[in-house]
Amino acid sequence: MSKLTDTDAMARLHALPGWTQVDNSIQKTFELPGFPAAILFVAAVGQLAQTADHHPDIDIRYRRVTLSLSTHSAGGLTAKDFDLAEKIEELLGG
Repeated sequence: MSKLTDTDAMARLHALPGWTQVDNSIQKTFELPGFPAAILFVAAVGQLAQTADHHPDIDIRYRRVTLSLSTHSAGGLTAKDFDLAEKIEELLGG
């Protein structure tokens, strides 16, 4: 998978409310109702990631979950990152 141009990455990023670019990744912090909901969300993200064969970095802090997506093998952002972010948004009705 080839790395996206900066222009293409920015266009895809604008379609994902709340996501930001941090270096060579896109990130978003989700706030869930409580710890059990955060864990269920992470499990659902894990299933999506496994299906896509594209695994995010995940940080869980009580009810806050921060996801970071990057295609390390391409050295930056690819369509895989944005495709998975879109599927994650669908989990929460976004």
